[in-house]
Amino acid sequence: MNSLIAMVIGLAAGAHSSTWGMYKDAPYEGFTYRKYFRSIILSGSLGILAWLITQLDVSKAYNIFVLFGFVYGIERAILEFYKTFLRSEDQSKYFIPMQFHVQGKIVENRSRRLFIGALYLIGVLIVFGFVYYLDLSNINLPWWVAVFFIGSAGGWISAFGGAWKDAPIEGFELFKFFRSPLITAFYAFLISFFTDSYLFIAVGALGYTVATIETYKTFFFPSKPRGKFAGKEIKFPEMMKRRQRFVPIYVIIWLAIIITFIIAISQPYHGLMASS
Repeated sequence: MNSLIAMVIGLAAGAHSSTWGMYKDAPYEGFTYRKYFRSIILSGSLGILAWLITQLDVSKAYNIFVLFGFVYGIERAILEFYKTFLRSEDQSKYFIPMQFHVQGKIVENRSRRLFIGALYLIGVLIVFGFVYYLDLSNINLPWWVAVFFIGSAGGWISAFGGAWKDAPIEGFELFKFFRSPLITAFYAFLISFFTDSYLFIAVGALGYTVATIETYKTFFFPSKPRGKFAGKEIKFPEMMKRRQRFVPIYVIIWLAIIITFIIAISQPYHGLMASS
């Protein structure tokens, strides 16, 4: 039963990210079910894999909340790495290239791009490997260190990566740069009530941060083109209406997560904050 629940949690995380991705991109790129279900299938598999490794009791609300963010963070990291360093596609449809580039100039040489991607991956693995080492070492850090430094690690990686990709083309925005680390620290604080694992806190906080920022940018400003499509023609105007059919799925998942959090916070704390 736990494995089934873990899979459902993963499927929900994937459906959430697939929906905002489709909502913002479909008018420019069109819609295919293969692309829409890509994140859903990947996240469902990650949910089961995470449960097999950690054996979380996902019948508990606090572990459901933790696992959702954890799977969300890993799925987003995998997809962003794939789109940046592994995928090769026509970049002329984008205002901001999605493949790795230096000041807007795409690195076309695949071997060079793979080499840079390998270095980037090693750097990320070192950061989160150190976080995992802290878990294995049972080092009891002060809660504020765990939340504001360890918990926000993913947010800083996202901030620097986003600045590298976007700033040379659309300019550097101080608020935008610090947005991810600050929101990640906030979610790390929330998750720290439910787990004492620094890795769960860091990756889960990143997952919820992406979900929150993308919700804000996608649904609070639906008529504003995303940066990567700024100035580009809407080639599939029928998707402006069709995409609305998927919004209830998105709302239901958010409501489920909020309700899960309310139930979890009403129970005895089982995380880092319980011992602080």
